[in-house]
Amino acid sequence: MKTLLLTGASRGVGFEICKQAAAAGHRVIALSRNITPLNGIQNIHPFAVDLSIESAVVNFVEEIKTSFKSIDVLINNAGSLINKPFLEISSSEFEEVYKVNVFAVATLTRLLLPIINIKGHILNITSMGGVQGSAKFPGLSAYSSSKGALVILTELLAEEFKESGPSFNALALGAVQTEMLEEAFPGYQAPLSAAQMADYIIGFALKGHQFYNGKVLPISSSTP
Repeated sequence: MKTLLLTGASRGVGFEICKQAAAAGHRVIALSRNITPLNGIQNIHPFAVDLSIESAVVNFVEEIKTSFKSIDVLINNAGSLINKPFLEISSSEFEEVYKVNVFAVATLTRLLLPIINIKGHILNITSMGGVQGSAKFPGLSAYSSSKGALVILTELLAEEFKESGPSFNALALGAVQTEMLEEAFPGYQAPLSAAQMADYIIGFALKGHQFYNGKVLPISSSTP
């Protein structure tokens, strides 16, 4: 049994990761602003946390340190998306996306590192839209650029901790049938379900760091 901590746990791929990992017997610490869908599921420990508020992240870490002495896998899955033309998006909206997709990842990772297994795995869920050279789409300037920042952060942290551990990798997801995909591409039907992608991510989170460190792997069978 491993202890996994996952953000963005109440819907889409994150919710499926929680359910599947818990069903396999792993202990799942699940973070989301809305934890109602997670309540009552065996092996899932839900925490209501707004990742856009740094003090909420700090308070959460202080709260769990007494109950969870070691974490084997951290999956930074939460994502904020605004689909709006660049000339119409405000600075505050741009910043809100970065607060969740970049700043919260950095803060949560930094605060949790003392209790993360040095042979463990920190897995950042990014997007094909944040990978250089991939297809880009109008209206996603804040989202895709923030996911690009997460790609570089992953590479940097892998280098900084390569001697001591843990390992850092990122999966750049393509189209998966989720609520977020509908927000970005209304009406588009993805080739993969959230459950299928969750199954892949769990396997990679538990074993991928035996083969990779500091890598950003595209997981996409379609464009978008």
